[in-house]
Amino acid sequence: VMMLNPDFPHIIWSFTYRGWRLDVDQSEENGQIFYSVWANYKMGCAVAVPCALTRTDAIKRAKKYVDVRLRTPSITIV
Repeated sequence: VMMLNPDFPHIIWSFTYRGWRLDVDQSEENGQIFYSVWANYKMGCAVAVPCALTRTDAIKRAKKYVDVRLRTPSITIV
């Protein structure tokens, strides 16, 4: 299926938090603005916050995401 109207990232702000680069994305759907945050670290990246209604909430939740990941030991696959 071909997407007729793809939604490309619109990074409006990037900053480093505890060694992770957090990229705040802003998108709009039917007049409503949404925010998401990508968390980039040395092993890759992940969507830390898939959807937030305010930039402040998105940033707060992204920082919490990083805090939890740093407290949780990683799993080593051998």
